[in-house]
Amino acid sequence: MAMKVYYDLMSQPSRAVVMFLKVTKIPYQACPVALRKGEHMTAEFAKINPVKRVPVIDDGGFLLTESIAILKYLCTKHQLADHWYPSNLKQRARIDEYLEWQHLNTRMFASMVFRAKVIDPRMSGKPMDEQKFERFKGDLSKTLDAIEKVYLKEHGLTSIWNGST
Repeated sequence: MAMKVYYDLMSQPSRAVVMFLKVTKIPYQACPVALRKGEHMTAEFAKINPVKRVPVIDDGGFLLTESIAILKYLCTKHQLADHWYPSNLKQRARIDEYLEWQHLNTRMFASMVFRAKVIDPRMSGKPMDEQKFERFKGDLSKTLDAIEKVYLKEHGLTSIWNGST
């Protein structure tokens, strides 16, 4: 039986899991959950994830939530190449460090830029709030600088990702 994946492509963490599954050719049964229709708030879905969020995998009765946990699990279970998630303890720790940091930085600020520029104007029918957009864009720029200066240069993640370590 194929692993079930509960997701909504409107959810960035869901998109990450689904894209990863497709690129790595890991077989799965797609179980879309329409967040915009509130399908994640049903009693039936609460049995799958009491927190009522996507993504979730059901791997033969083993339920796992949270995209990062799912991605790590899949890498280990399927013994994927080291460029996905290194087996070297110190390299893995650096990847984990970034994965923890990105939730309140990369993901949050990129989401806020998108929300200010696209979602809020469409939902409200009002023009984009330029001041809000510029603030979020500045936060995202600082985040991207940190990725380049700290994670790629100081921590040497470039060498991990390109396989030269």
